[in-house]
Amino acid sequence: MKPLLSTYSSKLRPWRRLGPVLGLTLLAACSPFKLLRPGQRLLSRVEIKGVEQADKERLTALAQQKPNTQFPLPKLAIYQLGERFYDSARIKSKLRTIQTEYAEKMKAAGTDSARLGKLIGQRERKVNRKQLALDKGNAIMRLGEAPVVYDTAMTRRSVEQMTTFLRSQGFFRARVEATDTARYRRGFLARTLGAVFTGKADSLDAAKRYRRVTVTYSIKEGQPFLYRLQTPSIPDSGVAAVVRRGQGATLLKENDRYNEELIGQERTRLETLLKNAGYFDFRQQYITLEADTSYEKFTVRLRTFIANPGPNQGHRVYTVKQVRFITDAGVGRTLRNAAGDTLRRAGTPGALRVRPSLGLRTDTTVTDSIRFAAYEQKFSTSLLARKVLVRPGQRYNLANTLQTQRLLADLDMFRFNTVNYRKVADPPAADSSGLHPSTGELVAVINASPAPKFSETTEIGGTFVANLVGPFSNVRLKTRNPFGGAEVLEIGLRGGFEGQLTRLATTDNSLTSVYTTQLGATAALVLPQFLVPFKTNHFLTSYNPKTRFSLSETFVDRPEYTRSNFEFAWDYIWQRSVFHQYVFSPVVITLVNTLRTDPAFDRRLEYYRDTQGSSLIRSFSKQIEPSFSFTSLYNSNDFTQTRDARYLRLFAELGGLTRHLYKDALFEQTGLNVYDFARFSADYRRYYRLTPRTYFAWRLNGGVVHALTRTYDPDPEVKYDAYIIPYDKSFFAGGSTSLRAWAPRRLGPGGYTPRLVTGERDLISEQPGELLLEGSAEYRFPIYSFIKGAVFTDFGNVWGLQERKNKDGEYLRPGAQFQLNTFYRQIAADAGFGVRFDFTFLILRLDVATKIYDPTAPTGQNWALRYFNSTANPIAFNLGIGYPF
Repeated sequence: MKPLLSTYSSKLRPWRRLGPVLGLTLLAACSPFKLLRPGQRLLSRVEIKGVEQADKERLTALAQQKPNTQFPLPKLAIYQLGERFYDSARIKSKLRTIQTEYAEKMKAAGTDSARLGKLIGQRERKVNRKQLALDKGNAIMRLGEAPVVYDTAMTRRSVEQMTTFLRSQGFFRARVEATDTARYRRGFLARTLGAVFTGKADSLDAAKRYRRVTVTYSIKEGQPFLYRLQTPSIPDSGVAAVVRRGQGATLLKENDRYNEELIGQERTRLETLLKNAGYFDFRQQYITLEADTSYEKFTVRLRTFIANPGPNQGHRVYTVKQVRFITDAGVGRTLRNAAGDTLRRAGTPGALRVRPSLGLRTDTTVTDSIRFAAYEQKFSTSLLARKVLVRPGQRYNLANTLQTQRLLADLDMFRFNTVNYRKVADPPAADSSGLHPSTGELVAVINASPAPKFSETTEIGGTFVANLVGPFSNVRLKTRNPFGGAEVLEIGLRGGFEGQLTRLATTDNSLTSVYTTQLGATAALVLPQFLVPFKTNHFLTSYNPKTRFSLSETFVDRPEYTRSNFEFAWDYIWQRSVFHQYVFSPVVITLVNTLRTDPAFDRRLEYYRDTQGSSLIRSFSKQIEPSFSFTSLYNSNDFTQTRDARYLRLFAELGGLTRHLYKDALFEQTGLNVYDFARFSADYRRYYRLTPRTYFAWRLNGGVVHALTRTYDPDPEVKYDAYIIPYDKSFFAGGSTSLRAWAPRRLGPGGYTPRLVTGERDLISEQPGELLLEGSAEYRFPIYSFIKGAVFTDFGNVWGLQERKNKDGEYLRPGAQFQLNTFYRQIAADAGFGVRFDFTFLILRLDVATKIYDPTAPTGQNWALRYFNSTANPIAFNLGIGYPF
């Protein structure tokens, strides 16, 4: 197969070969100076020099003007293209026409309020569109960027802000100077023609000179000033004692460089420290950190002052006298409105003036010193009491207050919850000598509004695989508090069709697109506590413990087989922090049953077993997979992935450890096979926020699975016992969240080239592996409004670890076995670009990718980019929801 360029370039007509030359000529003619007015200059570059210790990225962000963006899109060129079609006079004329047209329509509508409202809405939408085009240009101009006209006033402001920032970072003697160098840079074509046709520049060239400006900010930091920490001045002895106990966590260290941001964070730390010690009324305004630079050269003497609330008055410690929990906040107002409506319907003037009062709630229960009030108690008060960390007799504690709100919100039982405090009237007694004022008392009131008992979610979508659009639908029903213990019961149903390429439907081994049927059902019950035979819930409350029981059934009907997968899982879930979660699953049972296999598919599996040593045929028999697992998940990002964040997921699983006790009897009585295995995977992701709207993200993902012992094969024709991995526990590469240029699960293994019975290269069979190594890198940027773009590259592969050998000691699948001296040459690579539609609540993703290096291709064809858009390297389109990683 010839490369694409050599195959088709000879077929181009002669005049089409002038396209690149005409393109260069067009680019040279698109001069950005045409957009400038007389006397204006274009900002071309911003440089910052001399930064050694300060944060250069922060200083760059303080520059008030930045050049037009060129990567990944030339925004100025796009703006200039749109400007060619922009006619403000025409837009103003259309705007006047719209106003006149709708004025006549509204006059004709008369007093019809419905018609008038509709006309007003239509008019506003059209007027807003035209006004947007008038203010910011047409759609093409808004996709690009207007030329950045150099402004000396903005440069002076940048110098001031950079100087202020440097002084806030301890460089009190820093100096910032800005110089602007005007220059004229001709295009490539102009420079080439100028070298051939030399001559004197005309007046137009002279006018264009010095219309590009490079601004250079030269920074002289000077020697930074360092801290000399002084003994804090705190007249209140109780506050002083709390500060001394928390001094080990201070953010200010002796001989560190002066930093106003850290000083602000230290004030916040001290305020939180005192609020957690019972000082309910304490505010950050009482804290002052005084800096003195006159004591010693390049030294800042820093002293902490914490003032009293007033003369002869100390800070007061508060304790909680009572805790009230209203579990149906907002219901009273609803009932009063309903009662008022009943009276109004009575029609009497006196009744209309009556506002009914329901008084105290009829059901008040005291559990674990907490008073639960409701018109009707629908939640387990003992369970809710374990989620409340505020107790009578405790000192006021801000951390316990916030944690209580988080624990209650995580129950998913309430629309909202608040924790408020009311002071008990008791004037403080203060003493300027430092004695403690009398302790104050607080009443904590927790208000929680119940969420709807039932909620339903329906999703309808589609996939595009094998040139077929496959519709699918998901329906989920959630029931809250079904048994009174704040449980959550979820039931889900899924059904859909998905396209697939198959060779079984034809006799000439050609590719055929067919539909596969996928049906699924899930049920999960989540308990807001650990279900264990001993009491640990009070101890584990701060970790937000949960117990989850889940059942799932998946039914897949494909031309090759019909398969059913049933799974039961018992999980314990707890959180170390807001970002870090653990899941321990002591019981996971998976039951796999293959209801039907096509004879041609059976023959293919037997061929793989006999010639390649594949154990894939055993995955289509009846089997049971008992196991237990542990997961650690850390994720500091959000749904839209707009933070500078990290993600780490560790997963370990052991299965079939006790199978030798029952595997023979189980197989004889039920025909179920049991396999033992150990599986581990790790997924690390890093997200960098380059600018407020651009991001760089990369990912490294790997895993290994290994059979612990050999499995007896009941087939009398098989003369060996193989290491067998359950098909569902294998690793795969390729797909919309893996290497995007390969079809899902089709890459690998290693450098082995899979073949069909006919000897042709197998491009459609799934390729399971026992070792996975893959990674991705992606640059994300805005395009227009809610449309985002990305350029990416993926790399990786899967390998075997227990590959079979023939009698001569050679592997039946050469290159499939992982080996340290060859694996790096078997890493596949691809590249592509993507478009993401960010609707805030949903991110729809389209990625287009092509293979760069394919280690499984026949010898001499590994560089797949040479065979672009061929059978072995077609353009891959991936549709998905959410980001790939």
